[in-house]
Amino acid sequence: MEQFQAKIEKNEKGGAYVIIPFDIEEKYAKKRLKVKATFDGEPYRGSISKYGTPFYFLIVLKDIRAKINKDVGDIITVTFQEDTEPRIVEIPKDVELLFNENQEAKDIYLKLSYTHKKEYIQWINQAKKETTRERRKLKMIEMLLSKKK
Repeated sequence: MEQFQAKIEKNEKGGAYVIIPFDIEEKYAKKRLKVKATFDGEPYRGSISKYGTPFYFLIVLKDIRAKINKDVGDIITVTFQEDTEPRIVEIPKDVELLFNENQEAKDIYLKLSYTHKKEYIQWINQAKKETTRERRKLKMIEMLLSKKK
């Protein structure tokens, strides 16, 4: 397990990240490393990569920053280890039923990356009203069929 202190940096889109203080490719022989991490003890699963920057970094989500009461400019303790467990998104029963009626959309969904699957299901699950949930499920089918991620 790796552990270090890092300053939360701000990216140009308003998000935040920490810079990894060593070369991931040199140490792990990978350009992108899936990890289980903690930020001041708050757990996170994600990936370390350069994504076009000269350094390796790990995203610090807004909700995690709120939970640890830290933001851009603050120093946090970061721990991580390589994540070798499969990343599986649980499909809610009502979404599964809709997929059973739309096999083409289901096939497209199953080919998506873990992140895109997770984003679709979170978007549906975050609906506060049942009418919103239903509308989002139908919109997801429409987006999948039009090949939008």
